[in-house]
Amino acid sequence: MGRLLTLAFAFLLTLGFFAPQSRAAAPQSPSSPTADQPAPRSFPLPKSPKVPDDARPVPGEALTGGQDAPRAGTATQQPAQQSARSKAQRSAPNALAAASCTPDDFAKTGTALVQQVTSVDVACMNSLFNLDATGSAKVFREGQMATVADALRAASATYDGTNNASIGQLVLFLRVGYYVQWRFPDQVGAYGAALAGATRAALDAFFGAPRSKDVTQANGETLSEAVILIDSAHENARYTGVVKWLLNSLTPSTGGAMWNAVDSTRTVIENGTEYPGFIAALQADPSFAAAMAGLVTRNSSGLTGGDLATSIGIQLGSLVSFPELKAQARPLVKDLINRYPLVGASGPLTMNLAWFAENKDKGNCSYYGICDLPTRLVPLVLTVDHTCSPSLRIRAQHMSATELADTCTSLADQDAFFHSVVKDDGPVAGDRNKRLEVVVFDSYYDYSLYAWSMYDIEVDNGGMYLEGDPTKADNQARFIAHEATWERPAFQIWNLNHEYTHYLDGRYDMAGDFDAGMTTPTIWWVEGIAEYVSYSYRDVRYDDAIAQAAKGTYKLSQLFDTTYDNADSTRIYNWGYLAVRYMLQSHPQDMAALLARYRAGDWAGARTLLTSTIGTRYDADFATWLTACGTGRCGTLQPPQAPLCTQPDTRQYDKDCRRDGVAATTGNYDYMFVYLPAGVRELTITSSGGTGNGDLYYNGSSWATTSSYLAKSTGTGNGETLTISNPPSGWVFFSLYAQQGFSGASVTTRY
Repeated sequence: MGRLLTLAFAFLLTLGFFAPQSRAAAPQSPSSPTADQPAPRSFPLPKSPKVPDDARPVPGEALTGGQDAPRAGTATQQPAQQSARSKAQRSAPNALAAASCTPDDFAKTGTALVQQVTSVDVACMNSLFNLDATGSAKVFREGQMATVADALRAASATYDGTNNASIGQLVLFLRVGYYVQWRFPDQVGAYGAALAGATRAALDAFFGAPRSKDVTQANGETLSEAVILIDSAHENARYTGVVKWLLNSLTPSTGGAMWNAVDSTRTVIENGTEYPGFIAALQADPSFAAAMAGLVTRNSSGLTGGDLATSIGIQLGSLVSFPELKAQARPLVKDLINRYPLVGASGPLTMNLAWFAENKDKGNCSYYGICDLPTRLVPLVLTVDHTCSPSLRIRAQHMSATELADTCTSLADQDAFFHSVVKDDGPVAGDRNKRLEVVVFDSYYDYSLYAWSMYDIEVDNGGMYLEGDPTKADNQARFIAHEATWERPAFQIWNLNHEYTHYLDGRYDMAGDFDAGMTTPTIWWVEGIAEYVSYSYRDVRYDDAIAQAAKGTYKLSQLFDTTYDNADSTRIYNWGYLAVRYMLQSHPQDMAALLARYRAGDWAGARTLLTSTIGTRYDADFATWLTACGTGRCGTLQPPQAPLCTQPDTRQYDKDCRRDGVAATTGNYDYMFVYLPAGVRELTITSSGGTGNGDLYYNGSSWATTSSYLAKSTGTGNGETLTISNPPSGWVFFSLYAQQGFSGASVTTRY
């Protein structure tokens, strides 16, 4: 019951997929999973490539490990309201004359190298981050780096808090050197103890200079680069005192380059946690963690989710991952979680901290006061609670009445479409999955921020269908989704129709629970039918699948073997769609036989049908079909036959019903009518079959004739179709006129 199936291509977050034991006694919301129940079986969906970038942190991704590379570049983005510098100041803090800036200009040693470095401007130094391997090898050998480090040490003795002596360029040279040596270690050569000692002495001298602590724009320019150099040189543990001073210095009024200097501490802290020496230094100085918490509380008025205080607060949360730091970090993390709201501007801070508490201090939710976090979040986040029908409920952050009504209608209509495709006889034996809850977050970011806690799921995906245990009478199936914000102002729930098909397929096609259906490879069908119904029901051309068809990558017999473990997203979704579409269109009898086995739970029999009875028999025809489909000619599935109308008056039609044996002699009519409730958006009338030639006429609220009509279809034979948009409510009238006497025709109405 507890296995959470994930796609092979999905990034696995270290979320606790089972609720912590200490949460077992917590009161539960009707819309959150029960605490003592393992996570429901689930179908994860891929993210859309159109998901917009968001600078705010996502739980599980934030600050769980440092970067491998020294930080390149120098421009740190800062809030507009805190920026006190002009564009010119940011790009060139010192007013040096333009100088030549090529690798050959710096291919020097000793005093000549130092003079070259101090003669150019900061923009020149920044450009060296882009050197190739050859250029890097000319400029940044260990001896050259040590020479510049010694020059920085000497210049720091008289540092006056400005860049008049070009100390900023010396710092930047060292930063570039560490960066390019990481990129091109073989060409640049190893850096050893000699350089480490020289850089340490240089940083000691700079941070020991009294004016390096000036809270000014001028000092901040160089100070910010020097703080990043701490990390580039892997000296994070040595300079925790400098970092702590900067953390304690940030206030809401701090701006310009001093803000940048504090911002640079994020790199030192995040990457520092990779080094035992840094952890030991923080263990010896509990005031460091307190300084991180203090920065957050002093600057909480500016929380936006993507701000510096949020980032530092989340880094504080990462400290509970380390046994040596847990005791000092836990009370600070607890205070921040309970100090600020779970939603709104502080949500990214509190939810990320809650993630660390849940996943890095397992079993202690009661200490943090978050054992009931899922229950508390539901009413705070999902403010909309709408019932479409006894079997369908929508919980959402924000949806208008129109959006709710349209979604309910879409799902209800899809239900009918699905049954017309799979031609089932009702739920499979023992399936009690009568209720589906659709949860809709405002955006992918909101989904990733809250859904992991509310529903114990991974969130690095495009949504999740939780099937639960369909044998239980009180089972709650749930689809957790988010709005496709990139489609706004149009309203769209990403993967809605795909995931609803999973619910319908599990209830009407696949016996037992999800694990039962996975005993043999069924993913080609499970994901393929979800894609097929989603695109076909919405009448949307599946361009990605058509493009894949043109490539002809797979044989049909190969696709029958698809699993989540042996396939990428293209094979699972695009090719699953193609395989299902081909089989439904070209071999409906085989599909009926296959689904009969799936519905009976005869997985071995279904597998034999696919691999032995069918085997490779259709591979050649499938290849031919793919060639045509790759040009857009994929064919169509025959529309299902509607049931017979039941009204005793043979002229009267109803929703989705037909009458057979319709006839009229030449020049005469067969008159018909149907009652439409208010709100019908589209009425479709079709005629087919039989002999002769009957033309179809529609006239709204009065009898339809050749001289009184609003729409007509007058082809040869009896194959006529009329689609009426926004017809009036009440009785509407249509007829078949015998251009040539006809008989044996069928007439169908759908709306």
